[in-house]
Amino acid sequence: MATTPKSPEQVDEDVDLASVVLSGKDGWRPEDLKMFKFLREVLNRIDIAYVATYPPQECGIATFTRDLATAISKYTPFSNPMVIAMGGEVDIQQYPKSVRFQIQKSDRQSYIEAADLINDSQAGAVSLQHEYGIFGGPDGEYILDFLDRLTKPVIATLHTVLFKPSPNQKRIVQKIAERADALVVMVKMGRDMLIQHYDVPAYKIVMIPHGVPNVHRVSAGTIKRSLGIMDRPVISTFGLINRGKGIEYAIQAMPAILEKHPNALYLVLGETHPGVRSYEGESYRKELLDLVAKLGLEKHVRFNNRYLMLEELINYLCATDVCVTPYVNRDQIVSGALAYSLGCGKAIVSTPYLYAEEVLAEGRGLLVDFRSPAGIAEGTISILSDPVLREQMETRAYKYGRRAAWFNVAIDYLNLLHELCQHPRTKAAKQYCDEESAEASQRRPRA
Repeated sequence: MATTPKSPEQVDEDVDLASVVLSGKDGWRPEDLKMFKFLREVLNRIDIAYVATYPPQECGIATFTRDLATAISKYTPFSNPMVIAMGGEVDIQQYPKSVRFQIQKSDRQSYIEAADLINDSQAGAVSLQHEYGIFGGPDGEYILDFLDRLTKPVIATLHTVLFKPSPNQKRIVQKIAERADALVVMVKMGRDMLIQHYDVPAYKIVMIPHGVPNVHRVSAGTIKRSLGIMDRPVISTFGLINRGKGIEYAIQAMPAILEKHPNALYLVLGETHPGVRSYEGESYRKELLDLVAKLGLEKHVRFNNRYLMLEELINYLCATDVCVTPYVNRDQIVSGALAYSLGCGKAIVSTPYLYAEEVLAEGRGLLVDFRSPAGIAEGTISILSDPVLREQMETRAYKYGRRAAWFNVAIDYLNLLHELCQHPRTKAAKQYCDEESAEASQRRPRA
């Protein structure tokens, strides 16, 4: 009996679409490729130049770039991608061979040289990851030199969109918007902010979620046993450590949590952010350790002071009962930690920064006040004490995370890249402006 092919929106949540398409399994036929408009033309070749930080540099954007490039390469096995890595001030990194050039952060000439290298290459388009701090000059304005010189189509993914930018920060984003063919944001709020506060035309803005690993749901108990934390309620926070993480408020919440769940364990996973370590050393981590000692929580708070590889991180997340992101900055428009927690189908307690407000809507998590140990404790206790609530939240989180699996995110980027390569430096992105973007434009305040 013939198998009826599924549309992209109907692909089974447990199927890695890249593997299905490239292997021809699960009843897919060659003619089914017509459902993916880009595959017929780009499967054999689409060369992309990625401009961002890149591993082994320890940085969330570096990891994002590697994961995006890897996901896209699964659909374009004969392509020849290249990476232009953003270097630091003095550090020398040993990059993989895919890195063809390293921009020195404070050397304006190296931005020009990078653009010339891409212009002379076979690259059909450029994927730029933007965060003010990774580029040189005031608010990272040297990246504009690169864009001015570049002649290839550009997709700029914005990892920060500030609600109240400084005049220079606003100018830089506006200039990026002028030079790029499309701007990618990861939540609808980011699109609304660009339209309302930065005067970016709606047709240039595309919403593509932060990618997450393709993780199958497993029993937390099985993973806990392998980690030696069997029969303990596990709470965790992960990522590169800095003061914006608000970890001290989660630690302060632990005594109240222990009153209801005496065996609870809070895991703080990750090392100090290299940028933070360069100017203040390990002072924040030491303050956290001192706080643990002051509260007598040595048996209930553990630190894993390492940059975790993906497999390790997934294991810890799968063993977690409640993920906590107690960040203190409301403007945060992206969180890889929160995205990964959703992708692993975890119950989540978070402060209401912009990214969390949107992705944890509709019962996918609990929002608590900023800098509120009592709020964190109350939310965590409610989840740990109610298995039905936790299961509901985990199911909703996992379902949401499936849409953001990297193999789906790669499709979104490839569709957009395909259009831009066909119509460089045009309004090709206009067709990606959906009704919500139009509504956001109508909501702009009138003078």
